[in-house]
Amino acid sequence: MSASGSDAEVWRSLLDQVPSAKELTSSQATIVRSLLETVGVLARRSSHTLDLKIADAALAEMAEAFSIFGPYREARKITMFGSARTQADDPVYVLARDLAERLADDGWMVVTGAGPGIMQAGTEGAGRERSFGVNIKLPMEQGANPIIAEDSKLVEMRYFFTRKLILVKESDAYAILPGGFGTLDEAFELLTLLQTGKAQPAPVILVETPGGSYWHRWQEFIDAEAISAGYVSHEDADFYSVVNTVDEAVDVIEGFYRVYHSSRMVGDLLVMRLKLAPSAAELEDLNLRFADIVVEGRIRSVEPLAPEVAGEDHLDLPRIALRFNRLHYGRLRQLIDALNRCTGS
Repeated sequence: MSASGSDAEVWRSLLDQVPSAKELTSSQATIVRSLLETVGVLARRSSHTLDLKIADAALAEMAEAFSIFGPYREARKITMFGSARTQADDPVYVLARDLAERLADDGWMVVTGAGPGIMQAGTEGAGRERSFGVNIKLPMEQGANPIIAEDSKLVEMRYFFTRKLILVKESDAYAILPGGFGTLDEAFELLTLLQTGKAQPAPVILVETPGGSYWHRWQEFIDAEAISAGYVSHEDADFYSVVNTVDEAVDVIEGFYRVYHSSRMVGDLLVMRLKLAPSAAELEDLNLRFADIVVEGRIRSVEPLAPEVAGEDHLDLPRIALRFNRLHYGRLRQLIDALNRCTGS
């Protein structure tokens, strides 16, 4: 919601008083003006102090997190979820630690909630240098674990919703280990975001030790009670993989990015940036197999589009584009899997 008339001009004029405003692109300046206008609307229309406190704290938390993650945007990151109660001698803890170590050795950075249990296992495995912590402030819980405490890549948050936003926004993959209500909440919310297109496509691995039953029984429940009843589409099961070893987990994560790199909407086109351009025969096969999610036209190879050029957005990569129906995101995940099997020959 925007302000209008003279009030809007007042808030827009504040941008001119920001010292770094001249460094903003025209698109960024427009967004900042909109932010200032929203502040004006909030100041005029909300008389409740608590409303103002929530908005102020949430914006401040996001600003701090964006600042911390900003210098590392080019690094691939995995967010690890799991129980804060898992002990260091638990095989699940060892598996989480070993997975984080393996991914860090492969160039990934690891993001956790910064607490004990699985969060500490992830930080321990990756090491302080390749770890981020997004801690939640709770009155009866201990603070950040000693490995990430007081690190420059630790952000402390009051609200779960801002914390969840950062844990998803800044990640390129997700590993979820056994846990309680909070872990299950994260798993279901993440899958909901992927299912509705509110999160960028990314691999989700549900990790447990060999012979474990936590995620296998969870999957049995989803298959028997949610998918069979039609509450969840069959293709949406492709959003996640249940794995039992570090090797299986790494294969799923790195396999997701074998050919696929990233995607974005440009107008009504979904542009998918790739590490390898599909051959003409492979592109034809993709059109035959995924015509159901294309609203109009075909899946086709394209050069970087004007907004991508303006933002210098991975201009060196080949890309394809399609008018995606923005409804069947499980099928879109299947398209990504198909692209990852392309050879380009």
